Amino acid sequence: MNILGNLIWLIFGGLIIAIEYFIGSLVLMITIVGIPFGIQTLKMASLSLWPFGRDTVVQTRASGCLYILMNIIWLISCGLWIAITHAIFGALLCVTIIGIPFGLQHFKLTAIALSPFGRDIISK
Repeated sequence: MNILGNLIWLIFGGLIIAIEYFIGSLVLMITIVGIPFGIQTLKMASLSLWPFGRDTVVQTRASGCLYILMNIIWLISCGLWIAITHAIFGALLCVTIIGIPFGLQHFKLTAIALSPFGRDIISK
């Protein structure tokens, strides 16, 4: 079931979202300061490419002040807008019964867009 969901996800916008995240990560990695943010954007690209059967978890070592500082910078610079976009798409997709699983995937991407530092992507 995960493979079918992922294929439908790719056809109806998942590939475009993943490409956008990948291009954004390349742009962020141009500068040395942007490399940590680019790596987190690559995490989001991989999750948005194949979201069904994968989840995000908070790392046990993610309580340090560096993770908090990086998440605040991320949230102020671009994370809030990405999260709002995923939340709107998730709400729109949850209007129909067929769109509910895809809306839930957008809500999962909303959570990682709000605070990507200190999260791991795992397979279920």
